[in-house]
Amino acid sequence: MDGAKPPAAAAGGKLGLDEALLQIVHQHHHQALRQRQHTERAKKDALRSAVRVADLLVDTVDGGVQELFVNEKRIELEARALLGTIARYGKQTDQWLAATGAVNSVLKEIGDIENWMKIMDFDCKSINAAIRNIHQ
Repeated sequence: MDGAKPPAAAAGGKLGLDEALLQIVHQHHHQALRQRQHTERAKKDALRSAVRVADLLVDTVDGGVQELFVNEKRIELEARALLGTIARYGKQTDQWLAATGAVNSVLKEIGDIENWMKIMDFDCKSINAAIRNIHQ
């Protein structure tokens, strides 16, 4: 039994092994706790960052939507103004057409009167010539 350890030494060795295992378990537990805390902090930071990004995106989109809404209202007002102008020009065009139609009718009547006067002049000259021929 020279190679065998005395019972007290064997117990001391077992005690040292138990303490070493206990120390390893405690270190592992503390390291896992620190890792969990670090992970939780990283999660919270990531969540805060995601919320911040989402807020910035919403603000950007809202700003764009608001600008589009203002532009849409301005375009609608301009379109209404243009429709009013078009209606006014349409009425004015109708008035001009009526006026030119009336002038055209008057010119036709003048042309008819002029033609009638030429016919009358020709007829009077013909009658005058016939009367002169009869007198001679």
